[in-house]
Amino acid sequence: MKAVLDTCVIYPTVMREMLLGAARLGHFTPIWSPKILEEWARAARKIGPGGEAQARAEIALVQAGWPKATHPGAPALENRLWLPDAADIHVLATAVSTSADIIVTVNARDFPRNILAEEGLERCDPDGLLYRFWLADPKGLASVAAQVLDEANRLSGDSWLLRPLMKKARLPRLGKALTA
Repeated sequence: MKAVLDTCVIYPTVMREMLLGAARLGHFTPIWSPKILEEWARAARKIGPGGEAQARAEIALVQAGWPKATHPGAPALENRLWLPDAADIHVLATAVSTSADIIVTVNARDFPRNILAEEGLERCDPDGLLYRFWLADPKGLASVAAQVLDEANRLSGDSWLLRPLMKKARLPRLGKALTA
């Protein structure tokens, strides 16, 4: 399965690391465009002066780890597509031009299922998608979650528990499954 990751699911670190961990396990092939990555860098400015620089370093690491994931935009295709938020058309164009199966996003209103279906696409929220992967591979996803938890604790200097970390990362269903 090929999945375009919207900016809103790759910018939050824990969510991104869970998704890419699932991709490393072979559950899906991630796809993004340079514009999606640029949106990530711009959004990171909001966290402070070093936010964009940190995001650009993380983007470089993600691109190095997934060299085949970045696909150029499709401006000609964008001209024939429509979404309620015109600023998201580039995400849909990336999905169509790469023959992706799904768009992973938390912005359900911006990606109506009927419009995506016309293009042969589905919309999945990251919590639901990761939960599906957990059902198929509980040990694999538990291993990814343990690594993400260890890194979150290392970087924050806190002692996070898995379920609250997943809840904060907008992955409550996955967090509950992992700790049941």
